[in-house]
Amino acid sequence: MTNKIHSHLIDKCKNNDSKAQMQLYDLYCKAMYSTACNFIRDDVVAQDIMQEAFIKAFKKIETYNGSASFGSWLKKIVINQSLDWLKKQKLETIELDDQVISIVDDGDWEIESETSLQEIYKCIEQLPGKCKNVVKLYLLEGYDHQEVAQILQITEGSSRSQLSRGKMRLKELLIPANYES
Repeated sequence: MTNKIHSHLIDKCKNNDSKAQMQLYDLYCKAMYSTACNFIRDDVVAQDIMQEAFIKAFKKIETYNGSASFGSWLKKIVINQSLDWLKKQKLETIELDDQVISIVDDGDWEIESETSLQEIYKCIEQLPGKCKNVVKLYLLEGYDHQEVAQILQITEGSSRSQLSRGKMRLKELLIPANYES
């Protein structure tokens, strides 16, 4: 039933129906704001990015073909808007040489239960630029390496190595956090 409602709203949006646009906005705004906040730590900027993403989505809604859920299509727009904003801020990024870094997947990715989500986010923000984006897309947004590679325009190998490096660095950052209080 929900898919039929969404499909009906999307069809109305393709005909510039502002009420349908508002209904879709109401359905997805909280989730898209949360996604923007995963990348942009400033609430006001994240709100602006989310708004711009909806405007862009409604302008380009004709390109939505239903091959993915509307939510995932919209989420990619929000992520791309967030990454574009970060690029405009000229944040320093560190390029990783895929041939030098070996991928270590220790499978041991447990975090102390006392570690707050806020502390984890704070530590993620301390990661180098591209590494941070891979960690956010993979761990927070649930994208696989192929999708991360597409979004960031890097190779899958680079995605894997940057995730591995990011996880190792996060562990290092979280160890002192678990002993402070």
